[in-house]
Amino acid sequence: MNGEEEFFDAVTGFDSDNSSGEFSEANQRVTGVIHVDTSKSNGIGKVGERPPQENGIQKHRTSLPAPMFTRSDFSVWSILKKCIGLELSKITMPIAFNEPLSFLQRITEYMEHVCLIHKASCQPQALERMQSVAAFAVSAVASQWERTGKPFNPLLGETYELTREDLGFRFISEQVSHHPPISAFYSEGLHQDFLFHGSIYPKLKFWGKSVEAEPRGTITLELLKHNEAYTWTNPTCCVHNVIIGKLWIEQYGTVEIVNHRTGDKCVLHFKPCGLFGKELHKVEGYIQDKNKKKLFMIYGKWTECLWGLDPAAYESFKKQERRTDPLRKTKLDDCPEKADGDVVDAVPEAQETVQMYNFTSFTVSLNELETGMEKILAPTDCRLRPDIRGMENGNMDLASQEKERLEEKQREARRERAREEAEWQTRWFHRGSNPYTGTPDWLYVGGYFERDFSGCPDIY
Repeated sequence: MNGEEEFFDAVTGFDSDNSSGEFSEANQRVTGVIHVDTSKSNGIGKVGERPPQENGIQKHRTSLPAPMFTRSDFSVWSILKKCIGLELSKITMPIAFNEPLSFLQRITEYMEHVCLIHKASCQPQALERMQSVAAFAVSAVASQWERTGKPFNPLLGETYELTREDLGFRFISEQVSHHPPISAFYSEGLHQDFLFHGSIYPKLKFWGKSVEAEPRGTITLELLKHNEAYTWTNPTCCVHNVIIGKLWIEQYGTVEIVNHRTGDKCVLHFKPCGLFGKELHKVEGYIQDKNKKKLFMIYGKWTECLWGLDPAAYESFKKQERRTDPLRKTKLDDCPEKADGDVVDAVPEAQETVQMYNFTSFTVSLNELETGMEKILAPTDCRLRPDIRGMENGNMDLASQEKERLEEKQREARRERAREEAEWQTRWFHRGSNPYTGTPDWLYVGGYFERDFSGCPDIY
């Protein structure tokens, strides 16, 4: 189709080790996963010549220490049947339904696709930058495909840091509120090219057969070279068949990405599954200028790839689609590796880079803890949580016992503050207003990487 451009080749199919932000030519069509070659060097000098990273890891692991624990012996219904319509953050779930990560580590997966931020920063035109930012926003939900395990709820005051010199960023997050659960995060480019920050309050509800996560909180990306700021909110995520049948995930809702300098806006519609699954995983949208003139059209799947083209070519394509069978006769792209059967219904196959719990290679490394790192990390870092560590090592009894102990310790600390009429004091973030939207937000106060952890709470 003339005028068509694949501006994000495989939402999850570029080389994450490419810190320059350029797409990998070797990965022209990868579906559903991220290719990370962990055998590569980190791209800064030769092995042995690099100074150690702040968090102590130079070479990242490629698998978890123990096999995934089976969930077949547990009944979700026995737990959830009394909870229809309730908020799931207040429901205690057996550890068998967890994955060995904290939610703070889960949101760090935004940064798996940081090369798109670097790419946006290098683009000379605002329209091109918005295209890359839109791709980055969609990529943030791509890792959730078939991730049906529940991350551990962060304890109040829990933190997580990650420095990846090879990918050009460092990241810090903190659990700033327990009821409601709010996670705040801040990331910056190591070459002073971007700031990425926000606060997330996922409101979870159980609706009989599904669990729905409604996003709350604003996400902000600042491209410093261009003096531009973009804000958006994630789509709604829904896990189906939590009682019986094969679990599957869909994302739906409208995401609006606003460029606060130019007034440009990208509107992305994450389609609900629809009748017979014909809309499964589909994303459609457009980029418009401040006068609401459409500049660029976007379509694709959040599990695979996004395509973009100019509005005139897109309208021609849609007319052709209406005249023909859209599932069989219309050529949606030029990729030779088209799946057999219906294009829309085809489910991405798991690639070899997807690990147990459906972790990508990037995710597998998030809870890595090497000898000596305890001396560098904040004592509140997720890597030091004994329940998550126990689960990762395959000791489910220990993990369950530690989870109960930590939760009771948190409750006792809350009762003690109530007796003393003391309020919880956050350490690295403070409550404020988003500088671009004016909405309530949690803002990074700075100082974490100076590593003065003397005032950190004892939460483990």
